[in-house]
Amino acid sequence: MTARTAIVTGGAGGLGLAMARGLLADGHRVALIDSDAAATERARDALRDTAGESLAVVADVSDEAAVEAAVGVAVEAFGPVEILINNAGIGPSSIRPDAERRLPGVAEVTPELWSRFFAVNLTGSMLMLRAVLPGMRAGGWGRVINNTTSFFTMLRVLPYGATKAALEAASAVWAKELEGSGVTVNVVVPGGPTDTAFIAEESGINRDKMLRPEVMVPPVRWLASDQSAATTGRRFIAALWDQRLPAREAAEKAGAPIGWPELAAATVVWPDD
Repeated sequence: MTARTAIVTGGAGGLGLAMARGLLADGHRVALIDSDAAATERARDALRDTAGESLAVVADVSDEAAVEAAVGVAVEAFGPVEILINNAGIGPSSIRPDAERRLPGVAEVTPELWSRFFAVNLTGSMLMLRAVLPGMRAGGWGRVINNTTSFFTMLRVLPYGATKAALEAASAVWAKELEGSGVTVNVVVPGGPTDTAFIAEESGINRDKMLRPEVMVPPVRWLASDQSAATTGRRFIAALWDQRLPAREAAEKAGAPIGWPELAAATVVWPDD
């Protein structure tokens, strides 16, 4: 395993911290970016005795200047960023604790809430990619891994689902744009509700039946490696990743194309160039 420089956004807890630990276990240098200062401090303490080089930066991924500064800190410490995991996000529980079950309606989702969800969940991923992509292009090697959500959630939860559907579509576009550059773009989703602070205790969902954050680690470790060089434009459901299988076979069983390519095939009329 070649040691690389990685950034994990939303890295101070939950899925982000689990993925960061997985990358550190493979010898990668990991920078955590999170907007929660207290959680970032706790993550810094938690990783202090962990093998591998890590740092934690407080930054809001929806703020372009903050993103540029945070990436600059990572590059200065570890060198050009080669692995980007766009995991930062805000979910229904930030609207109210029971919003996972009693879904927010149009009247409750104010324009300010709508804009904030899109700024963090979609624009934040775009700003992060823009900040690290020049270094990836220059090195001819890069791994971009975006955390969207289950299609089920995209189709029923506003505004969260809409932001993640948009990120799914953007991921497909980026994968196509970067084809042949050595930079791959893929999506990894847990595959169901996950036991993290992202879902409030008052959600009404039985936490004993939730997935654990570590479910994300096997597919992310493989996608961050040289072995996945030919894999781009794919989405992986982490809960379906069978660790008893060789990684490539597990990827085949847990993966599918990003987005909705079957719908593109149904286009009836398209103007000639």
